[in-house]
Amino acid sequence: MSNVTETVTEMVQPIVSEHDFQLVDVEFVKEGKSWYLRVYVDKPGGITIDDCVIVNDALSEKLDQAQPDPIPQAYYLEVSSPGAERPLKKEADFQSAVNQYIHISLYQPINKVKVFEGTLAKLTDTELTLDYKVKGVAKTLTIARTAIASARLAIDFSGM
Repeated sequence: MSNVTETVTEMVQPIVSEHDFQLVDVEFVKEGKSWYLRVYVDKPGGITIDDCVIVNDALSEKLDQAQPDPIPQAYYLEVSSPGAERPLKKEADFQSAVNQYIHISLYQPINKVKVFEGTLAKLTDTELTLDYKVKGVAKTLTIARTAIASARLAIDFSGM
């Protein structure tokens, strides 16, 4: 499936660049019996439905004209905002998340914990520092970036 996402990324990048949008992610997944090609775009101030329609129509036209067809099976194309809890995948995503509340899942637990939520206080090439609370007590944890299985923005309901 990585060939599909790579091909679609190459196809959609000029479209989003032309409109000063940011390509956040492309995924091609099977859910139940159906395949979904999902393209997540954003821009400063937030992406609108009309913006998504622009990308959807232009990408759909490119995909229909591509020879050979990069996606031979039937699929649904969805273009949308990454949402409030957007994934952090690229370096730029992490850089823009400094001082924001994030959710991190680890490959291996630290002190028997694999999931942390807190404020991304500091970021280097090799690690990040997270300020978080446990039962109201403020803590700080430095995590190697190679230990992170996934990361995303999160909504802070604790009032931290």
